[in-house]
Amino acid sequence: MLRQGLALLLCAVMPAVFAASAPLSYSRDIQPILTEKCVACHACYDSPCQLNLGSGEGVLRGASKLPVYNGTRTKAQPTTRLFLDAHSESAWRSKGFASVLDARDGQAALLARMLELARSKPLAANAKLPDELDISISRENQCPLPDEFSAYAKKHAHAGMPFAVAGLSDEQYATLQQWLQQGAPVDEQALQPRAVELEQIAQWERMFNAPGARQGLVSRWLYEHLFLAHLYFEGGEAGHFFQLVRSRTPSGQPIDMIATRRPNDDPGSEFYYRLWPIQGVIVHKTHITYPLSAKKLDRVQALFFASDWSLDAVPGYGAQRRANPFETFAAIPAQARYQFMLDNAEYFVRTFIRGPVCRGQIATDVIRDNFWALFQAPEHDLYITDAEYRERATPLLAMPGQFDEIGDLLGLWRSYRDKRNEYEDLRRETYADAPAPGWSQLWAGNDNALLSIFRHHDSAMVRKGLIGEVPQTLWLMDYPLLERTYYQLVVNFDVFGNVSHQAQTRLYFDLIRNGAELNFLRLLPPESRQAYLDDWYQNSGKLKMWLDYTAVDHDTPSALGLPEEGAKGAFAKVLLQRYGTLNARPDPINRCRTAVCHRPGLSAELEDAEQALSRLTSRPAGGLKVIDQLPEATLLRVELVDGRREVYSLLRNRAHSNVAFMSGESLRYQPELDTLTVYPGVLSSYPNFMFSLPASEVPEFVGALEAVRDQAAFEQLVLRWGIRRSHPEFWRYFHDLSAYIRETEPNEAGVLDMNRYQNL
Repeated sequence: MLRQGLALLLCAVMPAVFAASAPLSYSRDIQPILTEKCVACHACYDSPCQLNLGSGEGVLRGASKLPVYNGTRTKAQPTTRLFLDAHSESAWRSKGFASVLDARDGQAALLARMLELARSKPLAANAKLPDELDISISRENQCPLPDEFSAYAKKHAHAGMPFAVAGLSDEQYATLQQWLQQGAPVDEQALQPRAVELEQIAQWERMFNAPGARQGLVSRWLYEHLFLAHLYFEGGEAGHFFQLVRSRTPSGQPIDMIATRRPNDDPGSEFYYRLWPIQGVIVHKTHITYPLSAKKLDRVQALFFASDWSLDAVPGYGAQRRANPFETFAAIPAQARYQFMLDNAEYFVRTFIRGPVCRGQIATDVIRDNFWALFQAPEHDLYITDAEYRERATPLLAMPGQFDEIGDLLGLWRSYRDKRNEYEDLRRETYADAPAPGWSQLWAGNDNALLSIFRHHDSAMVRKGLIGEVPQTLWLMDYPLLERTYYQLVVNFDVFGNVSHQAQTRLYFDLIRNGAELNFLRLLPPESRQAYLDDWYQNSGKLKMWLDYTAVDHDTPSALGLPEEGAKGAFAKVLLQRYGTLNARPDPINRCRTAVCHRPGLSAELEDAEQALSRLTSRPAGGLKVIDQLPEATLLRVELVDGRREVYSLLRNRAHSNVAFMSGESLRYQPELDTLTVYPGVLSSYPNFMFSLPASEVPEFVGALEAVRDQAAFEQLVLRWGIRRSHPEFWRYFHDLSAYIRETEPNEAGVLDMNRYQNL
């Protein structure tokens, strides 16, 4: 259906030449504009008004007043996943979505009016936004319908689109107007695999859909572990990614996806595992990549089918199967399951650190702002090697969240907490009879063995390697912990669920964190453990220790030979030396132990820049006052004389007396102990602010940061080097961050999110 778009508006303001203009192409002319100026806010579940502008399908779907992220709703809401839950405009209208392209009652299209509102109220160049403009992710989006727009525009004069940021160029604005006047046709073509990809798709689909109960159970387990992945093929086309889905149709036929609420829900009919090309613009926050290749396919065969195990029938579906995957997949050797996850441990940790569960302050409140994660070697994991222990432990590993009656929340929580604590007691007793843990306890199979996690207040990220100063806490994850974390926060988490479901999920994650900390403490001398635990659980944390956790193991010895005094620091020192070849990211900037505090092999100007930046690290905010002014994830763009540039992340590590609760964070915050981590690369999907300057000015910039004592001084620094949302070239600088990722880590590139870009 042709839309009138801006017909009435254009009659008054635009020349008649538009009527005779050649038709515009959505894919060629329109999507690039939306990608440049709109997708940074309008993508994924947290897109304002669910208006996803990363594809023609999303544009046609339109907008909804119902937010996806809502931590207070009492009933789960219907799922509204693009490309999955509906496949036509009429189907989306029946789900409450309103068109942003159609003219209505003599008025121009909603999209046109939003663009015009921003055009009529331009922002002052590189100035702070008006105080009344709420740009926080917790703001209440109005999402006006067409007949509500006039009142909206009168009340929110600065809330046009693009929202609170430098707007469209004249040419872009005219192109969108012309397209809307032509009826806003969408000619988007579905992404098609290349020949080299088709060959590999066929190989993987043959494996997934091979007959037999063993294959059926393995395929189900693999699907539940890869459903969130953006899969890419060895030798495949750059920018082509695929998703593992369940389809009613077999290989060779068009994919007909089965839309279940969770990936481990009953598909309800005969189905086939298929690899579907991911459509639309790739955005960094949901771009959790996983490589496929012939070598990986051989690895799957060797892990899951080389040993002699049998199965009569594939288990069914249901709440109990979701709650305890250790029972559901018990027939598959535990060693195969754990090793598959270890092979790509960064991917699995990313799924629950960057996935849908980890959005918003409440979601991230139960993790520290920075910590390192290590993994127990399979040959020393008693759940894998001791069948009797595994049989006793498995019933205790069930997870909550399958039932969401609000009245049952407290009872459900207590039941699962008690099971978990019974498991921790059993684990402590069983490991007490095993050989004392030594360095061989730590898995060292590849560079996924050492991971760094950073929380940025209401989002988080993970990278391979040990980044930053030695953190306050470290995690040691065994198979039961890694698998439970994945199922609780990824497979079983329903982003559309109600408050009871979300509370159960996050409360149990608190127990998982505590379990990983207790595992790590067992590596240290017994006499040192309680002091570290007391430091991690100060003040109200002691109450939580008494209410919900089990006791630390004070008796079992460690074979690492660490001193009682400073045991954690000694552990980290040996770890960095012993596993240096596995450490994907050596860090002389934050862990400078000599006079040289920069990476080797740099140009002289970058050596000087990094040497200066190292002065900002490992200094608490009580001494480095500028930390009080900095947001959680600041990006620094350093321009070199040859035209190239380097990008650094300045991450604010906020200190807390404990992280044992999912609310009341301000009561536990210790701002005078905040520190900065400085590291090359874009270490956040959500930049909070950006500075850009020549490399020659970095020492001066660092000196200015060190001299800041109050907001007024920081304001002067921002005026000189900062890139505010209103900067005339904001989008060039902002998208250059994505270009940097594309140049340095091509498979990881995607459009960054600016919903958290602050008004400094």
